[in-house]
Amino acid sequence: VLAGAGYEVVEARDGDEALELARLHAPDLVLIDLVMPNREGIETIPALRKNHPGLKIVAVSGAFGGSFLRAAAIMGADATVLKPVTPERLLDTVRRLLG
Repeated sequence: VLAGAGYEVVEARDGDEALELARLHAPDLVLIDLVMPNREGIETIPALRKNHPGLKIVAVSGAFGGSFLRAAAIMGADATVLKPVTPERLLDTVRRLLG
C-alpha cells in the first residue's frame, strides 16, 4: 500500500532488525507491529525514540483487542492503529504524520 502510494519502503523482520535499518536508512516514519519475534514492538519504540528523536512512529496491533496500543502511545508512538487496517486508514495516518 505504501509503496504503491509512492513511499520508499524498507521491511524488517523484528525489532532488532528495525533498529539496525533505522540506523542505516534514517527513515522519516516507522510503522511497527507491537507483536514481533525477538524484540517486541513495545520494546522497540523507546529505543527508536531515543536514537531518532524526530522519527514518526506508528504502532499497529490487533493483539488482545488492541489493548497494547495505549501503552505504545505512552512509550512514544505518534499514532496508533488497530488491526485490521484498511489501506485508506494507513495512508491517512502516514500522510497526517508526514505532513
